[in-house]
Amino acid sequence: MGDRGRSNHSEVTDFILVGFRVCPELHILLFLLFLLVYAMIVLGNVGMMTIIMTDPRLNTPMYFFLGNLSFIDLFYSSVIAPKAMINFWSESKSISFAGCLIQFFLFALFIVTEGFLLAAMAYDRFIAICNPLLYSVQMSTHLCIQLVAGSYFCGCISSVLQTGMTFTLPFCASRAIDHFYCDTRPLQRISCSDLFIYRMVSFSLSGIIIMPTIIVIIISYLYIVSTVLKIRSSEGRKKAFSTCSSHLGVVSVLYGAVFFMYLTPDRFPELSKVASLCYTLVTPMLNPLIYSLRNKDVKEALKKLLEKRNTVF
Repeated sequence: MGDRGRSNHSEVTDFILVGFRVCPELHILLFLLFLLVYAMIVLGNVGMMTIIMTDPRLNTPMYFFLGNLSFIDLFYSSVIAPKAMINFWSESKSISFAGCLIQFFLFALFIVTEGFLLAAMAYDRFIAICNPLLYSVQMSTHLCIQLVAGSYFCGCISSVLQTGMTFTLPFCASRAIDHFYCDTRPLQRISCSDLFIYRMVSFSLSGIIIMPTIIVIIISYLYIVSTVLKIRSSEGRKKAFSTCSSHLGVVSVLYGAVFFMYLTPDRFPELSKVASLCYTLVTPMLNPLIYSLRNKDVKEALKKLLEKRNTVF
């Protein structure tokens, strides 16, 4: 069985991304929907990065992290959306073995990096609210760069391990991946090997990755809530909570979708695809909107940028 698995694995040169099991007439509608959402992702995240880089008032740790969040959102959605849109028009819906591996690796890299970056942003909000007088000292430029670099490093290590484990599996059941991108669960379904050890290692790796970020976020917000409740004025409490509400909204959407996707039984592939849409496309689209609509500094910087552009033209 092992030899058969290895021989079949070596013969796999491409896969088929099944995508959404809907009637062909709906493919045009789905294509337009994906195109609209992806256009909003590009416009929103590029716009956010432009605002942060051009406005000196936003030269703070919070916006440094936010700029990196926009960069990550833009690129991991770009790993998924263009190929999904192409497949709505393609008859074969194929993706090469190398293309699938690269897509899997990049998506795993960016999604894990985003988790660590959100934890760094929670720590930043903790320092800003609980130790405001020491904020500029503790959240130095050097530390911010280290936190972002560490997020990418952890994402890269996790992606290398996850990709290495997944793509050494023997794929001999079928070439058809029942998803709209190369993901762990759909690839497991087409493997003919015993997946018990793989799933245990994968689950342990996920726990090692996810738990520290969740712990940092939870502890940070416990301290934040405790500090805010001690503020006597309602205006002060409202202002303190408003600085955290955007970040908390982003964390809730991302982790809620990921937990629903990976902690529910793998018996409903179509439901899994819908859940995947939440963190592959919906979250990157919503993040710039959440931060721009709920952030006075960003709105003022955007207004200033638009006024400058109108003056030029």
